[in-house]
Amino acid sequence: MKTIIFDLDGTLLDTLADLADSANYTMEQMGYPTHPLESYRYFVGNGVPKLLERCLPEDKRTEKNILTARKLFAEYYNVHFADKTKPYEGVAELLESLKKNGIRIAVASNKSDEFTQSIVKRFFGDTFDMVQGAKENVPKKPAPDIVYGIMERLWAVPENTYFAGDSNVDMYTAKNAEITAIGCLWGFRTKEELVNGGADFLAEKPMDIFDIIMKRG
Repeated sequence: MKTIIFDLDGTLLDTLADLADSANYTMEQMGYPTHPLESYRYFVGNGVPKLLERCLPEDKRTEKNILTARKLFAEYYNVHFADKTKPYEGVAELLESLKKNGIRIAVASNKSDEFTQSIVKRFFGDTFDMVQGAKENVPKKPAPDIVYGIMERLWAVPENTYFAGDSNVDMYTAKNAEITAIGCLWGFRTKEELVNGGADFLAEKPMDIFDIIMKRG
């Protein structure tokens, strides 16, 4: 049986504006400069601590400041995470088509596991066979550990497993897990980054993923 594991931010959900608003609120509260929306395309992808570290001025990236920023960010984002966030056009159709054809679907995110579970349930209900976010003592993507955990639970084998994402972090994750990498061109990053990251296939729109998987037999 085939399995596809999806990244969340920039792949299934357009979360950029809410992440940017929350991070900019955090910077304002701490008295530091904010950043334009486009900058956040390159700030996100490695989890919230890394996002906030990138937002802080270089000479202010202390452990204490990052901890303060994480607290402020969480308080704001937990309330405003769905203000502007929405699934990308065509994602619902893709997920429905995959499920109808017996393909197992999962989510692997560098967001905290608790929050990943919450946001996926809010936008997609119980659509996914498994959802996994970041946990203590489990290395984040691009380490393959989260993917391995999903594959083990779903009895998925590498030759029939795909990983779809919008950044080089996702492509590296797929390569580290020795599964097929699908780069999503509608997300936060560029085609060049996905190609250089080792994408096996590129999808211009969500339903291209369905075609890629079905054509491979």
